[in-house]
Amino acid sequence: MSTDTVSFDLADVEFLKKPPEVRLAALAELRRLPGPVFFPEPKVPLVPRGKGFWALVRHADVVEASRTPEVFSSEPTATTSIDTPAYLAKYVGSMINMDDPRHAQIRRVVSRAFSPRMLARMEDQVQTIAEEIVDDLIARGPCDFVPHVAARLPIQVICDMMGIPKEMHERVFDLTNVMLGFTDPEYTGHDPDYSLRHTLPVLVQLVRTGRALYSLAMRLGKERQRTPTDDLTSALVNTNVDGESLTAQEFGSFFLLLVVAGNETTRNAIAHGLNFFTRFPDQRALLLEDFEGRIGTATEEIIRYSSPVKAFRRNVTRDHEMNGHTYRRGDKVMLYYGSANRDEAVFERPDEFDILRNPNPHVAFGGPGPHYCLGAHLARREITVMFRELFTRIPEIRAGEPEYLRSIIIEGVKHLDCDW
Repeated sequence: MSTDTVSFDLADVEFLKKPPEVRLAALAELRRLPGPVFFPEPKVPLVPRGKGFWALVRHADVVEASRTPEVFSSEPTATTSIDTPAYLAKYVGSMINMDDPRHAQIRRVVSRAFSPRMLARMEDQVQTIAEEIVDDLIARGPCDFVPHVAARLPIQVICDMMGIPKEMHERVFDLTNVMLGFTDPEYTGHDPDYSLRHTLPVLVQLVRTGRALYSLAMRLGKERQRTPTDDLTSALVNTNVDGESLTAQEFGSFFLLLVVAGNETTRNAIAHGLNFFTRFPDQRALLLEDFEGRIGTATEEIIRYSSPVKAFRRNVTRDHEMNGHTYRRGDKVMLYYGSANRDEAVFERPDEFDILRNPNPHVAFGGPGPHYCLGAHLARREITVMFRELFTRIPEIRAGEPEYLRSIIIEGVKHLDCDW
């Protein structure tokens, strides 16, 4: 089916400006159609234009595409429907844009770096940092919850893991905002409309941002090769698994992936979580009745209901039939995780926030398969610890109206006033 079937265009920057409930309603409309809809790609200056993509909006399709990488490939890119130009690929060509065998080799190296000792130390750090954040929040009083709480925890955890100096944390935070919020004028100073005049400055800023983070990675990596420490950067640049190690480019792009994805997704889940517990006070009451017994399912429901990553892409390697539709070699498909997580065929009352939901087979960390999120355990830990600290010490904390990020990748919250 073509976009003539529907009254909206998922690839249009104007669609990104609509509130979440409008975009979710559009995705629900797509789920009700008998087959997938094909959307054309926007014409972006200085970027080769592809023919378009199929939108995968059903849970079953997202799961099958995720677990069939030999058909639905992550190469050449697994991020946006628009092909990554060569001048950006150096900075964003991480393992999420790779298939096996190289993806598996890099994942083995990275997994070895996440040793049990390091994971235990990270869990202790999460607790300590969360306590400090709530100390500061109580001293500060009502404020913007995103920079002072939701964003501060994951950015500090990931920077401490990587050995990034404390004086650089705010700089890393600002750079990651640009990397994933490049379609939001608050972070770039430009409102892209796919014209050369407005889009060129954004592309230039993206390259500069990627280069700045990549340069930081290279500096740290060289220092750790000369003088190894016990941080993750040192482990990554010095680990060798069966003769395999990361190249400089692979380390640099994986560093970017960690500092960007490792803080953006978790901080947005935490911000959304406070918003949900404010909008649905009955669910807050349920959680506070038995926090330890219910925080596990509550965390999964926060992640499902918010779905911080909107969509990723796959590339069809051969003709393939899935759920009655034939995809052709060379087709692009976009996996809409937020839509899959509201699929009526899988979730009872999918549009309700229910912290007791069980089972909860959401795909917010990616579907089953080789690209399931490496940081899922850490994200769950951060969300759990943050809400334990907040609701133990400031149980009456409430959120104001969220201001949402305009992004093609992240379902983000830029600002969220809090009070108690």
